[in-house]
Amino acid sequence: MPLWKVYTPPDAYSDKDKQAMAERITSIYTQVPIPAFYVVIVFEEIPQNNYFVGGKPHGKFIRFKIDQIARTIPGPVLREWWIRTVDGLVAPWVKDRGFDWEISIDETPFDLWSLQGERAPPFESKAEKRWVKENKASPYTLDEMLPASNLLLAPGVHDHGI
Repeated sequence: MPLWKVYTPPDAYSDKDKQAMAERITSIYTQVPIPAFYVVIVFEEIPQNNYFVGGKPHGKFIRFKIDQIARTIPGPVLREWWIRTVDGLVAPWVKDRGFDWEISIDETPFDLWSLQGERAPPFESKAEKRWVKENKASPYTLDEMLPASNLLLAPGVHDHGI
């Protein structure tokens, strides 16, 4: 799950803006693909007298705190690509509107997560593919924990027929 907490000054965004941003955020994750229902976005308005940056009131600051669990990003090159992707994604709602902004991404261990009482199925498993299609959590079998594609797991195999 990615959980996006978006801290904003009051009235920074209309309901229409929030809907558009939530749809755009969700779309970048469903391209992975992960189930759309994994993506949660919470907008929290912070009263002017409660928002400080550098010890001073700041009425034009947006803070994005992102917790990612469903996927982790390996290595510095992909991490830089991802943060630049996220910066580009939010630009129409921050940069283009004259806000200052900050983004942080935390990666929570996958095994410390459940949805509707179900542990999330493994990446690229049959169960995960089903969850993507059905867009909801549901019980799955041991067989569904296996990869959805034909992976060769035998040691010493060099030709995967690709």
